[in-house]
Amino acid sequence: MNELQPKNNNAVVVSQPTQVGFNFFDPVQFDTMQRVCKLFASSELVPEMYKVSEKNPIEKAMANCMIAIEIAQRIGASPLMVMQNMVPIYGKPSWSSKFLVATVNTCGRFNPLQYRFIEKGMLGMVDYTDYVCDNATRSKRAVTKQFDGKKVMDIECVAFTTAKGSDKMLESSPVSVRLAIQEGWFTKNGSKWQTMTRQMLMYRAASFWTSAYAPELSMGMKTIEEYQDIQDVEYQEIKDTPEEERKNNANKEQISMDLADGKDKTTKTVVDAQTGEIKSEIPTEEAPKTEEPQNSPGF
Repeated sequence: MNELQPKNNNAVVVSQPTQVGFNFFDPVQFDTMQRVCKLFASSELVPEMYKVSEKNPIEKAMANCMIAIEIAQRIGASPLMVMQNMVPIYGKPSWSSKFLVATVNTCGRFNPLQYRFIEKGMLGMVDYTDYVCDNATRSKRAVTKQFDGKKVMDIECVAFTTAKGSDKMLESSPVSVRLAIQEGWFTKNGSKWQTMTRQMLMYRAASFWTSAYAPELSMGMKTIEEYQDIQDVEYQEIKDTPEEERKNNANKEQISMDLADGKDKTTKTVVDAQTGEIKSEIPTEEAPKTEEPQNSPGF
């Protein structure tokens, strides 16, 4: 939408809106963007997924660069900053939390994000849901467990700020250690929640705040920490158990045996790998029989 801007002489002029993104179907714009992407793909300063290499051909590198530049234009950020801070997790693009906070603080619409911490006492015993592999259903099933938090302080964090020119406080949903345990973030293998609790609380509160008040800045993408904390409870194929593997491989194993029946003959015997039962015997060609030399009588 065009905006009316007053000038010093009280005259009103119409400011033209800034262009958002570029037109993929415009041959001129697309050709220009290809040259720009080729420049980025040849640089040593961009991450590996945007750089031309033996594992990353120029077509793929330029395609990644083009998507990153298009996103940068939409959110008004530097293309290099987007490339440095947009990471694919499980095949989906995600932001680093620091970049998301920096985008909010520099967009010009809000005052810098701040954080409020409240210590709510020791946790005690906390019930949470874990997901374990179920061989019967070949998927993950929910199992209720208990976390011993008698010596762990329950800390709550809220991200807040105000819009420029407004006194209305904008607060995120509260994030606490108890919530992190109940959601499975705190207890997940390799989680930073146990060693960097306050930092992770700020990252998650900032992500909640952005999703509520400025989702266009994150473009609907989660942060790296959110993707790492996600519990995958969808269908997941489980490898065959040892019993199933023996059953599937039955009648496929051949064992060669030498059976003496007065002749030097080799028989290939097919054995059931599960039960050990002999299924069939396949004779092979008789080996040439050589007679041992007998001692000649002495003269």
